[in-house]
Amino acid sequence: MRTLAQFLQDRVRVGARVCVGLSGGLDSVVLLHALHRWRSYGPSFELSALHVHHGLSPHADSWAGFCADFCASLGVWLDIVRVDVPRDGGEGLEAAARRVRHDAFARCSADWLALAHHRDDQAETVLFRLLRGTGVAGMAGMLPERLQGAAGARLIRPFLDMPRQSIARYAAENALLWVTDESNDDSRFRRNFLRNDVMPRLAVEFPGAGQSLARAAGHFAEAATLLDELAVLDRAATSDTDGRLDVAAFNGLSAPRARNLLRYVLRLAGLRAPRTRWIDEARRQLATVKADSELCLAIDDGELHVYRGRLHVLSRRLPVPEECVPWAGEADLPWGAGRVLFVPTEGAGVSRFRLARAPVFLASRQGGERLRPDSRRPRRALRKLLQAAAVPPWERRGLPLLWCGGELAWVGGVGIDEAFACSPGEEGLAVDWRPGGRQ
Repeated sequence: MRTLAQFLQDRVRVGARVCVGLSGGLDSVVLLHALHRWRSYGPSFELSALHVHHGLSPHADSWAGFCADFCASLGVWLDIVRVDVPRDGGEGLEAAARRVRHDAFARCSADWLALAHHRDDQAETVLFRLLRGTGVAGMAGMLPERLQGAAGARLIRPFLDMPRQSIARYAAENALLWVTDESNDDSRFRRNFLRNDVMPRLAVEFPGAGQSLARAAGHFAEAATLLDELAVLDRAATSDTDGRLDVAAFNGLSAPRARNLLRYVLRLAGLRAPRTRWIDEARRQLATVKADSELCLAIDDGELHVYRGRLHVLSRRLPVPEECVPWAGEADLPWGAGRVLFVPTEGAGVSRFRLARAPVFLASRQGGERLRPDSRRPRRALRKLLQAAAVPPWERRGLPLLWCGGELAWVGGVGIDEAFACSPGEEGLAVDWRPGGRQ
């Protein structure tokens, strides 16, 4: 397949690890077979396959068995991942299966994860998203390449510019066998309805409709890139040195640019794109918030906070440990989503001598704590110190407090109580909080 070779030659190098998402259907069977053949005269790379066993069909075990036999015939390693698809999550069975499948893909540790989506799939995706009122970025459809998961595997779709007819012809020429998912014929699923009922009728009235829709995805992708470039410029013009959006400057943007920028910063934080109605309501509230006021806007998988005139995006609420965590000389201790480090020093940090007088442990705020970080000033309420240090309210509850017996020695984000500060030449510990998960 010349198209496949052209797609892969600038990506897959010698020694690379390529994994194929293998359902056992026509498209993925052809992709694995073609990659296996291309490897024989192209660069030498590791080839494997990943089959996600959803367990939804009575034939699921036999499909997994087919994939195992097919991979064995090619000498390709196969990993079968069994998943549980929630049936009552409110998102629908089709969407739930897609989500857990992509969760399994995200854990793939290969360099490249290859999926067999083709041009006809792209056309269906564009039409499906158009009918849902998706924005410009969504209308770009499936991308030929993108980062997939924390493991670092890049997802690629080598067949995305290829019509399914060409894939079927390759299968026939090479006498390949594949399995058929009976649910693909069930037009109660919206994607199947478009594929089985709508697209064939469109092809009669609008010859080349599939190709045109797939081409439109490219135009939308280009437009989405331009919008992202505009968002980068607007973010730079409306942000402080820490990268936080200045709410007053944000409110000075035109409505389309403000909506575009808000979607962009949410996406940077790893949040799903909210509906336009939510974006408009967020803009309305941001436009009326006062400089010294606080605001919290909840979203499905995160929160937006306004504090001291700046916009903070939280991809998730940070966990607050309920129990004390004892310290017995470890180099670090877990705390919430992050860790507290204890680095040996001399003449700086927390005095080891003072810490040796009583049991040492980490605990969260309970209220009423007092600290004296400056010997020239009296002991003050921790609440006042946190305000002075500009620690946002939503972070204060989860701060680590280092106690020595009944005395407060150190507070993350604030500092050391002067009674526990090292003297010159004395052995000490630099206590450093790495919160993790902060956006």
